[in-house]
Amino acid sequence: MKRNALSALIALSLLGGGAVAQAQDLGNWYIAPRIGAAIPDSNRDTDTSVWAGFGAGVWVNPNLAVDFEYGINNASFKNSSWRPGHEWESVTFGVSARWFFGDEGSQWRPYVMAGVGAQRHTAYSGSLSAYPPYGRVTTNANGWDPMATIGGGVQYNMSERLALRGELAARYDRDDNTRGATSDALPIGFGGVAFHPTHKKGYIDAILSVGLVYSFGEHAAPPPAQPAVTPPAPDCHSLDDDHDGVNNCDDRCADTPAGTIVGPDGCLQKVVIDLRGVNFKFDRPKKGESNIEPTLAVPTADSIAILDQAIDALNRYPQIKVELDGYTDSIGTEEYNQGLSERRAQIVSEYLTSHGVSADRITAVKGFGESNPIDSNSTKEGRARNRRTELKVENP
Repeated sequence: MKRNALSALIALSLLGGGAVAQAQDLGNWYIAPRIGAAIPDSNRDTDTSVWAGFGAGVWVNPNLAVDFEYGINNASFKNSSWRPGHEWESVTFGVSARWFFGDEGSQWRPYVMAGVGAQRHTAYSGSLSAYPPYGRVTTNANGWDPMATIGGGVQYNMSERLALRGELAARYDRDDNTRGATSDALPIGFGGVAFHPTHKKGYIDAILSVGLVYSFGEHAAPPPAQPAVTPPAPDCHSLDDDHDGVNNCDDRCADTPAGTIVGPDGCLQKVVIDLRGVNFKFDRPKKGESNIEPTLAVPTADSIAILDQAIDALNRYPQIKVELDGYTDSIGTEEYNQGLSERRAQIVSEYLTSHGVSADRITAVKGFGESNPIDSNSTKEGRARNRRTELKVENP
């Protein structure tokens, strides 16, 4: 094949690829026309020649591509003086695998390659006759031999469809034709001729090439985004974001800290437990007295009912703690009244704990004697109200 035929093949590959791409969508397939140089094994006796190739490839995955390839080069013999105007044609068919490094979208992607196939060598101009008296003797030799390639390169992605590929590969083939077509003819005796074959089986050539990679089809479009399904908003009556026991619909203070005592509107509520009405008889309880009922002013049942209400409130708000304070009227010495006020606070504390209130919720039991009166000590009624116990709530 003449060298101008090689140029025509490359042009046809480039122009024809675009027409095929218009006709159908081939997905991951591509074509790869290439041109370069075939640098022969030094034992071939041929010159470096133009090499042209054409491949059709497919991406197996983002890193692996497989190409089905055709290649051709016409080499001139170095000893052109005895074989003027003749060329040696080499044609290859094979399949190659290329492993690309880097991400699929990278602009530069180096790769390694390996391939197998078959290669045919033949004298393009036909057989040669002997060159007497002691020249070269040829045969009309041609044939197919197994071939393998290994090498590497780099691919520069110019767009989604078009890339530039440069490659250097070593091509080994079991060629027994290139030099098998010639033998050295040497004289022996008187007019006799002995033929000494000079060929060897197996050559390693270098193929340096650059080419284009044109991909067919479009990249698969991502699936259409599904419209977001907004779940129906839950009923606010079923929600309690701050876990205060008041649903979101009714909660006017939606960010109260955990453990806060809140009212029906979800806002902070100060708990007050009033023991007003729980009054003691004069000079009671005595030292060592533990039963609270005989110490209470009449009607005793009213005082007990108030104490029981306090117990119920404490059970409803288990997070609060209390302090018990005892008081007296002004009759008696301050020292005596101090002790009496402490006994009054202590006997109420014991009543609460004996009816289910945990002792660790009573932070202090204090007596304040005759200080802090709530009524006049000048009247009998005023002194009766001053003989009391108060419960101070410590809200969390």
